[in-house]
Amino acid sequence: MSQHHVVVGAGPVGRHVAALLAGRGEHVTVITRSGRDTGLEAVGHVALDASDADALTRATEGASVLYNCANPGNYTQWEQTWPPLAASLLAAAERTGAVYAITGNLYPYGPVDGPMHPGLPDAATDHKGVLRAKLWGDALAAHDAGRVRAVEVRASDYVGPGIGGNGHITRVLPAALRGKAVSMIGRTDLPHTFTDVLDVARTLVAAAEDESTHGRTWMVPSNAPRSQEQALTEMLASAGKPPVTVRRLPAGMLRALGIVSPMMREIAQMGYQWTAPYVIDDTESRTRFGIEPTPWDEVCRRTIAGLDA
Repeated sequence: MSQHHVVVGAGPVGRHVAALLAGRGEHVTVITRSGRDTGLEAVGHVALDASDADALTRATEGASVLYNCANPGNYTQWEQTWPPLAASLLAAAERTGAVYAITGNLYPYGPVDGPMHPGLPDAATDHKGVLRAKLWGDALAAHDAGRVRAVEVRASDYVGPGIGGNGHITRVLPAALRGKAVSMIGRTDLPHTFTDVLDVARTLVAAAEDESTHGRTWMVPSNAPRSQEQALTEMLASAGKPPVTVRRLPAGMLRALGIVSPMMREIAQMGYQWTAPYVIDDTESRTRFGIEPTPWDEVCRRTIAGLDA
């Protein structure tokens, strides 16, 4: 007998979660503010402001899992958009008894020495990292109090289809495919973990279903780290294209641009991700869930093919 799954968000992760679940015959509803169609067969679509806890609760009644795959579009407005949205999701999960499965990121850790793993404290000092840490902290407190069953999976920078300008590699990939020189943030020669959105979805679904994994965070299994330039060059090679010139945007330039551009100011605050190695240790997740990352050559092909998704 199929179960009902509610997915909030129709970005790359939300679409992959919905596709995985629908592919095995589950009843899936995707919720977005616009009700936009994901193009997935046998998936329902509902137009709903997910920050309305009462409306979201009604839509989640009877669901076994509520997946938080939301990604507020305006990077500069997180303090305004995330708290009411996360509070609504948490309230809906608590009221309905649905497992609350959260798509997280690495921001809560802040700058670190060495690979990131779930045993590290959430010690960020920048405002976006502090915010994301608090959102998980609220869910964890509710879990520990027995009010909800919550789990969060954390991934590094996304690759794969449908990411567009929101990904560090996909942002420059269209120009690079045309043979143009591109600019990338910070050091382009340092090891950096990139995570396929399909693997995020696979891990999120597995964590939601395994009650013994709830009440903590897990890393998404990801391929071996690559520098920005290496990742871009390998993406190009998968499309039969030669390498291009890669210019560096130093942190100082980002801070200067931030004087007039709120978006550049936000990106500059996260510049530590590109001035030192930024890698994850996913050993525990691979062992617990039996998930290996999508092979890198396939990731490259999927990313190229999905540029217009």
